[in-house]
Order: sequence, then C-alpha cells, then structure tokens
Amino acid sequence: MTLRRGFRKEARALSLEVREELGTDVFAPLDPYALAELYGIEVFDLRNPVLPKESVRHLTEVRPDVFSAALVPLQPSGAIIIENHVHHPRRRRSTMAHEMAHVLLEHPFGLMLTDENGCRSAVRDIEEEAAELSGELLIPTDAARIAAFKGWSDQSVARYFNVSVAMAQWRMNITAARRIVCRTVQKSRREAIASA
Repeated sequence: MTLRRGFRKEARALSLEVREELGTDVFAPLDPYALAELYGIEVFDLRNPVLPKESVRHLTEVRPDVFSAALVPLQPSGAIIIENHVHHPRRRRSTMAHEMAHVLLEHPFGLMLTDENGCRSAVRDIEEEAAELSGELLIPTDAARIAAFKGWSDQSVARYFNVSVAMAQWRMNITAARRIVCRTVQKSRREAIASA
C-alpha cells in the first residue's frame, strides 16, 4: 500500500474526530451503521422488493462473493449504501466502514461497488485511502497499542472490536503496536537494571 505522505496521520486525526462526534471512546468498538446515520447516509440491503429477484438470487446465493456493497450517489448531493445482507456481520461492518471512509474523505465518485477484494474503483489511491481510514475507524492506532499492552491475541482484538481476525491482524501489524510494546518493555527493563 502506497499512501501519500502524511495520510496515516490525517486518518488517525479524522478517526478520532469521528469517534468524538459519535461519543465513542478510542478503545471502544465503533458502529459504522451509527456513523452512516450520523452523516445522513441511508443503508439498504438486497432484500428490497424493487430489486430484480433473479439478480438478488445471483448475488446472495450463486455468487455472494462478487458483491459486498455499493455507494450510490443521489442527486443533488447525497448518497446511499446498498449492502449484501448475506455476508457475515463482521464483514458487513468492515464494508460499511470502507464505504463511509469514502464519504468522510469526500472522494469524488460515481457508483462504487465493493466485493471481497475491496472497491472496484478505477483510482487505486482512493481505494488505499479508504482502506486505511476504515481500518483506523474500526481499530484506531491508539486502541491497537492498548490491546498490545494488554497482551491480546489477534483473535481477542477481533472479538472485542467485532471485526475479522484478518482485519485485527492487519491493524496490529500496520500500527506496529506489538513492536512498540516490545521496545517499551525492553527499555523499562534496561532502565530497571541500570538503576539497580
């Protein structure tokens, strides 16, 4: 992932602002559906009776992996999100956070579809920014470090923040949370030995 210089710092700050708006502590699971509601983004799923039944069956039974969500622009300046309701709730939370990251970052967009590989936007930089911000929203850098100090496994982090183990592992790695804890512990031991 090649993000523009300074983007991770911006994403951390934006994530903390959004959490404050929601009244969600840095070490608390974020509800991406509440975030969508806060920003006036309605969320629909594929059970909508106006959708073609055969298409819905294809996307929910035959090939559910090909469609996770779509951020759909509405005129004059709004948007809605349509999600695939048959996916696991943890995957849906991650998908919702990703789509809301596009909204928060005010990315220009037409119709954006998300599948198991992320959004199918033609602009790679936009997708990388949305992936980074969505991860920061779900497991903030500071929260990853707290979890590392607690000695939590990736599975424990995933359970607590209600995300997939893959998401937890990625956030624990990308934030260097465990390496920072390890260095801090080693430094404390050296200082204790030096002062003894």
